[in-house]
Amino acid sequence: MKKLVVLTGAGMSAESGLATFRDAGGLWEGHRVEDVATPEAWRRNPELVLEFYNQRRKQALAVKPNRGHEILAELEQKFDVTIITQNVDNLHERAGSTDVLHLHGSLFESRSTLNPKLIYPIADWQLNLGEMCERGSQLRPNIVWFGEQVPMMEVAANIANEAELFFVVGTSLVVYPAASLIDYVRNSVKKYVIDPKRPPVLHVPNLEFIELGASAGIEKVRTILLEN
Repeated sequence: MKKLVVLTGAGMSAESGLATFRDAGGLWEGHRVEDVATPEAWRRNPELVLEFYNQRRKQALAVKPNRGHEILAELEQKFDVTIITQNVDNLHERAGSTDVLHLHGSLFESRSTLNPKLIYPIADWQLNLGEMCERGSQLRPNIVWFGEQVPMMEVAANIANEAELFFVVGTSLVVYPAASLIDYVRNSVKKYVIDPKRPPVLHVPNLEFIELGASAGIEKVRTILLEN
């Protein structure tokens, strides 16, 4: 089976009802990003940060995968599919995708503030002050915050380089380092960028824009692939 690699962003989850990262005012669910999604915010007010992510987790549990998520899962019947997602929700997994790399971490995991390799599942939607890792340090969301390194970036780049087909869905390709992944895809590989708002012109070989939402765009590309 051909290796299909899919990079997904906020537009993928938006169709399920999850807010995209920032609104027009630069806020995320009414909060300044600097107050809830940086190491400095964590040091300044960990209780606010924990509550913010508790609410995001609760919201993510209340929505369902959309048709786009389901089609990507169904494509595993025809292709060797790996999804690299910038999203921290678990909608790809809930739709049935079996190989998902979370570039920016997962809402449903906590990690030690002492040792980032100590990662634990979050069973429900709450993570609170006083919940400790096995070495006695406070647990924090296992999310890559602004100002932090993206530890899975090298793994993702290697996966992109192995692609025989490459989709980009619901991401503007302006947030780095994730946006650079398309540059790791070999020139000979066919690439589809699916987004209703066409990103800035990319000087990338074998690139086709599909100016549709996530679900409709993925459905269109699936039809193209299965007809060939």
